Amino acid sequence: MHSSEGKSLPDGLFHGADGTPRCRWCEATPAYQHYHDHEWGFPVTDERRLFEKLCLEGFQAGLSWLTILNKRENFRRGFANFEAEAIVRFADADIARLLADAGIVRHRGKIESTINNAKRVLELREEFGSLAAYAWRFEPTPASRPKRVTLAELRTFTTSAESIAMSKDLKKRGWSFVGPTTVYAFMQAMGLVNDHIEGCSAREAALAARKALTPPH
Repeated sequence: MHSSEGKSLPDGLFHGADGTPRCRWCEATPAYQHYHDHEWGFPVTDERRLFEKLCLEGFQAGLSWLTILNKRENFRRGFANFEAEAIVRFADADIARLLADAGIVRHRGKIESTINNAKRVLELREEFGSLAAYAWRFEPTPASRPKRVTLAELRTFTTSAESIAMSKDLKKRGWSFVGPTTVYAFMQAMGLVNDHIEGCSAREAALAARKALTPPH
């Protein structure tokens, strides 16, 4: 157990400057803490945000999420705010433009993957109605989740049966940079799972948001 401001916290949590207990991974900056408090683990059904997150998780491979978060606005400018209908029209000149953009992660394979995956999003919409309806099909059942999310448990959560299944299905459909670990990180961020540690201030808020949500079909 760690102690801060006279209160004992479970492993993996810290008290912010405002006294709020948060998951320790967001300790680095106020912007990271804001992302933790208002985005990570809260259920998302917005098409643009879901596609953006899948793309950015691909760009993150080998880097920290904080690095990507700090560049997120640059990515949004470079990739037409992650509107798939616009990205599918990107051509060689756009790839060259992005490779010259120091504000993003300049990786040709991942840039080309984003353009490819935008085309695949449009195909998913034709079949399922929306990317949201497709993604939420892979939400784990409550019975498959641990009764308590602790730091020790969280360290074992790099993939899940559902993220493996979703990754396999996406790859079969022609997506790239969507391995099981990338997909699980997407599920964590978009609220398909709630991996805020027990005792974190955001955990109950994320649970309440999920309870109020009717998943898209």
